[in-house]
Amino acid sequence: MSTLVLGLGNSIMTDDGFGVKVVNTLSSRYHFQGKIRLIDGGTLGLDLLPHLEDVESLLIIDALDMRDKPGQLFRIEGEDVPRAFASKLSVHQMGLQDLLAVAELQGHVPTTLVVWGVQPECIEMGTDLTATVESAVEPVVQKVLNELQAWGVAFEVRGGK
Repeated sequence: MSTLVLGLGNSIMTDDGFGVKVVNTLSSRYHFQGKIRLIDGGTLGLDLLPHLEDVESLLIIDALDMRDKPGQLFRIEGEDVPRAFASKLSVHQMGLQDLLAVAELQGHVPTTLVVWGVQPECIEMGTDLTATVESAVEPVVQKVLNELQAWGVAFEVRGGK
């Protein structure tokens, strides 16, 4: 089984960099075992297509405009993911929606598809997350680790701490 954790977002657009921040935090703190990859997908859109080949479980992390309170966390799974991305998501929503559609046409649809996201407070030029969204990083890191563990992915803290 192959697992892909994909962080999306533009790290120079304040809270839009949330997915990238979470993936970078996971990569720097944990060593994952088995067939798992963590990728900073940035705003690559269709350029990510080769990374979806032979992926059985796909976990995406992104800033999601769900018209809710800033910092609110969301978990979307399965068939609800394309529908959510069709109408409500981030600055790069079309890239991800197109990516999933082309992957499906090519027969590279993951068996398991989950998105963890946060409602952004601000998506303007800036390299730091707002304090509200920054405070959501650790909870999402833990939720992603719990999700991966439920999928049978083993990991350990880097440096044995």
